[in-house]
Amino acid sequence: MTKELIISSTPNGVQIALTEDGRLAELHKESTSTQYAVGDIFFGKVKKIMQGLNAAFVDVGGDKEGFMHYLDLGPDYLSVDKYMRLAMNGDANAKTLADFKIEPVLEKVGNLEDFLKVGQPVVMQVTKEPISTKGPKLGGSISIAGRYLVLEPFSNKISISQKIRSKEERNRLRRLIESIRPQNFGLIVRTVAEGRTVAELDADLRYLVDQWAKMTEKLKRVNAPTKIHAELDTTTALLRDLITDDFNAIYIDNAALYDEVKRFVKATLPDKEDIVKHYKMATPIFEQFGVQRDIRRMFGRIVTIRSGVYLYIEHTEAMHVIDVNSGNHIKAGNSQEETALQVNIESAKEIARQLRLRDMGGIVIVDFIDMNKSESRRTLFEVMQEEMKRDKARHTILPLSKFGLMQITRQRVRPVTEVDVQEKCPLCDGTGHIKQSLVVVDEMESSLSYLLTASNEKRLTIVMHPYIHAYLTKGWFKSRRWQWQRKHKVRLDMKASEQYGLMDFKFFHPNGDEIAM
Repeated sequence: MTKELIISSTPNGVQIALTEDGRLAELHKESTSTQYAVGDIFFGKVKKIMQGLNAAFVDVGGDKEGFMHYLDLGPDYLSVDKYMRLAMNGDANAKTLADFKIEPVLEKVGNLEDFLKVGQPVVMQVTKEPISTKGPKLGGSISIAGRYLVLEPFSNKISISQKIRSKEERNRLRRLIESIRPQNFGLIVRTVAEGRTVAELDADLRYLVDQWAKMTEKLKRVNAPTKIHAELDTTTALLRDLITDDFNAIYIDNAALYDEVKRFVKATLPDKEDIVKHYKMATPIFEQFGVQRDIRRMFGRIVTIRSGVYLYIEHTEAMHVIDVNSGNHIKAGNSQEETALQVNIESAKEIARQLRLRDMGGIVIVDFIDMNKSESRRTLFEVMQEEMKRDKARHTILPLSKFGLMQITRQRVRPVTEVDVQEKCPLCDGTGHIKQSLVVVDEMESSLSYLLTASNEKRLTIVMHPYIHAYLTKGWFKSRRWQWQRKHKVRLDMKASEQYGLMDFKFFHPNGDEIAM
């Protein structure tokens, strides 16, 4: 499989497209005005306690207050709170936690108001970006992500990504991490750490500890609310999470961004430095690589698949609904059951792609075409599971119900990616309403009267939309054209043209020259 990253820099931010075998698979946008990103750490202030919800709203310095439930405090909250107060007073050792006494784990059942008070300063991390009218979701446990590792202060636990299947490799990584792990710092070993050397892992660990030290040093001199640690920008974070040895190229149309990405790839994957390329052609980069074409074709309510099958995708506040339609997909000799299975399999592949492309999270309900055989439903379920393996977001897929519905839950940390692929209607100007036909006819007659008054024309040609033409010429001697000819004593030739809009018409001289109105 050919995998490429296409990065387009715009005045409003950066757009990043991941293509697989030349087809758009993921689209990410980084806005220059983004206030919150998953992983950002804030020094905030408790604004309001909601006893009925056992939750709190926290001022983190943005337009919307962050929301946090008691369960979001996390098991390490007591240690985080204690260390924060020491750091504010300058009594904490920013480089190490070896001398820090970790507090007991927070109970899973409790009241938030026993630990938080209105006006209290708190250190919180963004776990979900603002969606619709909701502010960011916050968590009390702190973690800092690197390329190979995720640092978890106030813990001594080592976790290995479940996607690393080899028992030998898991044991090797665990031994290496145990040999370099600082005391009271837990670590999560990411999937991309598979096969990496102890030097690479140690360099990543030292970078993360340095980030932790810089963050805690800020607590001595800042006032709430303020951001004390920023997650990497979308471009660098995406490179950190996605770039693997099977990538073929990264194309960037901005010189400064090209240099930044080049340095990042050289530092993390020196052998892949050559895949970073500066795009300098005049044609926009998304147009050159076909990304813009895929965006226009793949976003919107209706998504058409090449076989004639199409999907109808509807986004609501509570869930996403996808309806599968067979369209004109017909194969001779196939039974109804076989046709339904083929349509559903093609749709399942496209749906898995759409979930990644639009970053649809939460609950997704898919209405497949009904199938009677349990073997067919099982086959479709297995196909969907296989296609979703490429998706890095956590997800759960349930087998088809007896009504032909499949339920999918997918990790939701960002708003769904939406691209407006519709244009404003030139007839109604986006209102959904147009003038009545009679109004257009009245305007046409008014223009005719004006022309005949201003000149002595005895013959005119009017070109208009076929619908209006049929209305004016129907009935011959009873038609509007005949009535106008008698009334204004002029010969009128009326022609229909599909190139004209419903509200458009033009007058022409007998020699074919247009009459300017």
